[in-house]
Amino acid sequence: MLYYFLFPLADEFQLFNVLKYITFRSGGAMITSMILAFMFGKPIIDWLRIKQKHGQPIREDGPERHIVEKAGTPTMGGVLILFPAVLSTLLWANPGNAYVWIILGVLIFFGLVGFADDFAKVTKRTHAGVSGRLRLVIEFIVAGFAVYLLAKLSAGSLSAPAGFSTSVAIPFFKDVLINLGPFYLLFGAFVIVGASNAVNLTDGLDGLAIVPVMIAAGSLGLIAYLVGRVDYTEYLQIPYVPGTSELAVLVAALLGGGLGFLWWNAPPAMIFMGDTGSLSLGAAIGAIAVSVKHEIVLAIIGGLFVLEAVSVIVQVVSFKLTGKRVFKMAPIHHHFEKLGWAEPTIVIRFWIIAVVLALIGLATLKLR
Repeated sequence: MLYYFLFPLADEFQLFNVLKYITFRSGGAMITSMILAFMFGKPIIDWLRIKQKHGQPIREDGPERHIVEKAGTPTMGGVLILFPAVLSTLLWANPGNAYVWIILGVLIFFGLVGFADDFAKVTKRTHAGVSGRLRLVIEFIVAGFAVYLLAKLSAGSLSAPAGFSTSVAIPFFKDVLINLGPFYLLFGAFVIVGASNAVNLTDGLDGLAIVPVMIAAGSLGLIAYLVGRVDYTEYLQIPYVPGTSELAVLVAALLGGGLGFLWWNAPPAMIFMGDTGSLSLGAAIGAIAVSVKHEIVLAIIGGLFVLEAVSVIVQVVSFKLTGKRVFKMAPIHHHFEKLGWAEPTIVIRFWIIAVVLALIGLATLKLR
């Protein structure tokens, strides 16, 4: 909104000329979102604690200290990220950019799905929540529609080569695109839904999910900025997708909200992000990756989330086929808890892994 109302006044007041710079507006969005999260954190936590009474239900088969230490902690803390991030994006982003609106739509709709799931868990006093099948159906419908809009948007670009909108870029190779045709809709939806649920599985320890989410989002925000600049794409030999640079503002708003949430989620957590936060943030990351044609790079940058999801799949498949478990408990962070690792040790080491994977993912921009 600031861009819409104040930038036209730049001819009369040179100060407003800074609004044309995405980097400036990204900084403004991040600071605004962080301040909002700090301001409304305590009131929202107190309100949720009163409304939820017993807090988030804890898995009875989980580590014993979880049941003792984390019982009664309110959930739905994702609103502490979504509310500041959405408001800051609307305030600082260019309202004429379609990519921003599509990603915001994904963020909000997946947030609503997560909120419904959290609400069901709290009211029914069970960790089951909304039916998994129903949730996946809704997620794929929303993700599929978003991918359709993103494909139409990129296809409408005059600079886009034929079939670009339904193609997947291969990292480490320049100008290598695989056109999936109509199957790209399913592929893109799978990326968004997969990222959403992978982040959801990672959210099991205080601060474990939010920091890797911010690392992945920040990396994709940088990629979005570069991909939307023709000069940088020519130098790096990566696909040019005009308009995506504006997504850096949205990502900055998410980072600000994430930092504000981490203030309250740091051990011992005063609030959990719940499915409200994890599903929406994961979906947003996946949608941004689809927007900038870096779906495969997302698997590298978000490798920690992939590891968490694969550990669950391996555990389930192994138990159904052989009756034996590969891990002491899945997702894999609980396996290390069962081995006796302290929670802060697991969290910080997983953060380090997330940083290393993000650096590897970013290296693909140059190693072509």
